[in-house]
Formats: sequence, C-alpha cells, structure tokens
Amino acid sequence: MVKIHGGSVFDYVFVLDKSLNGSQRTNFILQQYVEGLLNLINDFEKRQNTTVKIQGTSYIINHRTASKLGLKVVKTDFIQKCILVLNYIPLSISNSFAKRKLSFPILRNSKTFKGELVELIKRKQDLQNLNNKLQRRTSSSI
Repeated sequence: MVKIHGGSVFDYVFVLDKSLNGSQRTNFILQQYVEGLLNLINDFEKRQNTTVKIQGTSYIINHRTASKLGLKVVKTDFIQKCILVLNYIPLSISNSFAKRKLSFPILRNSKTFKGELVELIKRKQDLQNLNNKLQRRTSSSI
C-alpha cells in the first residue's frame, strides 16, 4: 500500500511562487498532485509491479475528480481523522498560503480515496492530458 501525502507547510511556503495568485497556486498544487501520480505510475511500471494499492486523504480533491482518476471514496479511519485534527494549524497555514488569503480547511469535507494502480494506469493518458492542461494554465499566468 502506497500512502499519498499532499505536502507540508515547508513545501507550500518554499515551493509556491509568491507572485502567483490564489487560483494559479491551486492549479500548480493540483498539477503537482497529478505529476506525482504519473511519476508513481511510471516507477511501478518500470518495476513491473502494478498490483499496488494507493490511498490518500484530501480536502482538496472531490469525489468526481477522484473517480475520473480511478479512485474510490472509502470511509476515513479514526486515526486519519485524528491526524487531520491534530494538524489543523499547519493545514490552515498551508491552505491560507495556497489561496493567498486567510483560509481554513473544512475537515468534514475530507475524503479518503483508495484504488489500484492498474486503474490509474488505464487512465494514464487522461492524467497526462490533465497534467499538460494544468501546466499550461500555470505557465501562461506567470
């Protein structure tokens, strides 16, 4: 099982371009998520190990987007909910920095997604197209 993590306050503060507005930063963050999934696919394809399960919890990705990627919503376990609550301040800082204004994540909107790597592989071209689209949006706005 591969657990996907969205980044830390450090990542948001030092990686995001300070000249981007909130929607541009959001596009960049989503593009990085998609690029990470593509890198994960490529890495496991090289290893010829595509029977891997992946899981992640997010308050950014919605049910429709997840299903397009081949992921299913599953019940968020108690420990993950506790981790989110305990990390509320760093999540709020990251969310505020990403949106370029004071912004608090709505933890009740958090969803845990789970899927098989083979399902992502089936959608690899869609992921690549989405990655390219998000890259164009981000680079054209700089």
